[in-house]
Amino acid sequence: MKFTLFSRILAFIVAAISVIIPPIQGGYVMEFKNGWCIDNNGYESSGEEVERLISVVPNKNQLAFNDLEYYNFIHFGINTFTDSEWGDGTEDPAIFNPTELDTDQWCSVLKDTGSKGIIFTAKHHDGFCLFDTKYTDHSVMHSPYGKDVVAQLAESCKKYGLKFGIYLSPWDRHEATYGSDAYNDYFVNQLTELCTNYGDIFCFWFDGACGEGPNGKKQTYDWDRYYEVIHTLQPDAIISNCGPDVRWIGNEGGKVRKSEWSVIPASTVSVDAVMDGSQKEDGKLPEIDSYSEDMGSRELVKQYRDLKWSPGEADVSVTTGWFYHDNSYYLTNPTGIRSARQLANIYFNTVGGNASLLLNVPPDRRGLISDREIKTLKKFTKLINKPFESPLDYSASLINTSGENRLSDTAAVKLGDDEYGVSLKFDGCSKISTIVLRENIEFSQRVEDFDIYAKSGAGYRRISKCTVIGSKKIVRLTVPAYTDEIVIIFNQSRSNPVLSEISVYS
Repeated sequence: MKFTLFSRILAFIVAAISVIIPPIQGGYVMEFKNGWCIDNNGYESSGEEVERLISVVPNKNQLAFNDLEYYNFIHFGINTFTDSEWGDGTEDPAIFNPTELDTDQWCSVLKDTGSKGIIFTAKHHDGFCLFDTKYTDHSVMHSPYGKDVVAQLAESCKKYGLKFGIYLSPWDRHEATYGSDAYNDYFVNQLTELCTNYGDIFCFWFDGACGEGPNGKKQTYDWDRYYEVIHTLQPDAIISNCGPDVRWIGNEGGKVRKSEWSVIPASTVSVDAVMDGSQKEDGKLPEIDSYSEDMGSRELVKQYRDLKWSPGEADVSVTTGWFYHDNSYYLTNPTGIRSARQLANIYFNTVGGNASLLLNVPPDRRGLISDREIKTLKKFTKLINKPFESPLDYSASLINTSGENRLSDTAAVKLGDDEYGVSLKFDGCSKISTIVLRENIEFSQRVEDFDIYAKSGAGYRRISKCTVIGSKKIVRLTVPAYTDEIVIIFNQSRSNPVLSEISVYS
């Protein structure tokens, strides 16, 4: 059925029940006593253009990736031993000598934070390879350590039930063929080794750095050829950042947009655009194009013929550096080590803002995640789990022109014609602090604008005003609401909203 939201006053009369609502701080409070008025904010809720938008859906790999939400980067390599972020390719493999390297420890620590997977720097810009490759001597196999770290981590991930992914830098400041067609052969050969020797790979992560090689030349990357190797040898893997499956959020500081869309113009996530914006300052959205702050509004997408499903991914580090540095490195930059609360806020804003979080945790020179990072991660884990410790049961019904329809299955809610909201009733007055909503993205991303109201006497108070939902929306109330009912009103949607989850926590 088509979903038609049209302007009308809908009779939704409630009995006057006394409930306690603390004053709303720093926000506009709207009371409704006699009914709701919905007109889809003046936008069409059906028709050819709406059908075009909701026809854009994730592929099977993107759907599987969507369930991860939070996973980890591990930057570890020759830079760890030179106290640098970017090596120049002249480093001697002899300096790579971790004395206590333990990939089980990495996985154990990160698993305890709720992580679903690890993406490891098999090769960074310096060209030093952390795996057994037959195409260069500039590798861990020619260091005092002499063991294949990629193989060790792949086994540890399997042991701890974590997905395993690979970061492989196309920029190589050591390889002599860089800047020629022969380098693309070199890169494909190493990519083939990684695809065939280490089991299932859930993600290949490419950044857009493209500087000069040892001969002063730059490389033209053969992206299509790289993708073909992965699609052939690891067909279930997603390709992120400079890839067709997952979109770089636009910064390395964990900042997401107010409305983070997964249905966007195909041209805004081109490899060239990502390469131009990559490796920029923390927390700022570089101008990939003039619409970088707006990736998917109706005003934007109507100008583009080709659209694609491209979920956002935020990559951010526990420190402002990607590789490990001891405390002396940060003496001139006291904000270099992020607090647990800063990281938790990034988590809520990304995972709870229709994006995924790729959190970097770099091991130290021993080859261990240091006590400094472990302490922060333990606090971080408590902070991100706390809002979800006390779930509330409710009875749910859909709000429509005839009143309410009782829901028999609140895990899969598809609103029909003229159904524009959901009423959640609790067993007595309850404290409401956090609300989580998810769309069933198999039907695309649809919700554009919604409000949450708490019952207050004979009327309702708005306690949160929101835009998109997408994969997940975490609504954290600054001041808890005390009520026996909340109502979620979908003010604007591209056809019928299709929800897969509504959870409420005290």
